[in-house]
Amino acid sequence: MQTGRMRTDLVTEPGDPARPNEDFAAIGLPASGQGGSLVLLDGVTPPASGTGCLHSVPWYTARLGGALTELSVSQRDMPLTEVLAAAISRTAGAHARTCDLSHPRTPQATVVLARWSPAAVEHLVLSDSALLTESPDGTVTAHLDDRLSRVPRASLASDAIADATVRNREGGFFTAAADPSVASRAVTGSLPRAEVRALAALTDGATRWVERFTEGDWTACFTAVRKEGAGALVNRVRELERADADEGRPRLGRGKTHDDATVVYVEL
Repeated sequence: MQTGRMRTDLVTEPGDPARPNEDFAAIGLPASGQGGSLVLLDGVTPPASGTGCLHSVPWYTARLGGALTELSVSQRDMPLTEVLAAAISRTAGAHARTCDLSHPRTPQATVVLARWSPAAVEHLVLSDSALLTESPDGTVTAHLDDRLSRVPRASLASDAIADATVRNREGGFFTAAADPSVASRAVTGSLPRAEVRALAALTDGATRWVERFTEGDWTACFTAVRKEGAGALVNRVRELERADADEGRPRLGRGKTHDDATVVYVEL
């Protein structure tokens, strides 16, 4: 899709066609043409034991994602951490009277948020989705929140253990749920606009190509998206997952055979 001189590409695919896609993605382009924003959420699949909430994870990601898209575009002077905090508060307010928002599995999501203006490209990453930026000379930089990958595997042995010891806890990892203060935990940064030619955001269902199947590094991943399209990367991941399952190899630490996979690409 072409928007003025800007190229964008967005693909999302559920891991299981029988289940709702829990990811959310949006690109906001102000009418002035002077900037825009990118929002990517990966909803955390709830345990069978429940979440203390009447609403689904897709309900949550749709509302949080919608709030992030609106605020990142309309409140251009608001820092991204404040944008996230305000969006979490708005979303929590929509169901605080009916749901137990203190439950450790109240609907929640990972977050990637990027915003660009003629002067700068700002970014925010919370949990294990990824943001990649490409400079004019082709250098690709991965902006990651790696806290989940540093959590001892024993702490993730079950939902109950993770919820009690490391989920949204100091020394563990953080996701956007109902507490707006989590925004201060996000990985943030800013680059001069002239130093960013393009960017891509990926949920962990798509980053498997790099992080689980080790088919290439972040530069190769970005290049594949730029040259072949976002859908091509998702297709590659699905082929690898099917081959892995068909050949009966170890599941490479994956919790699901297929996961919701979303890729967003923006060429500035």
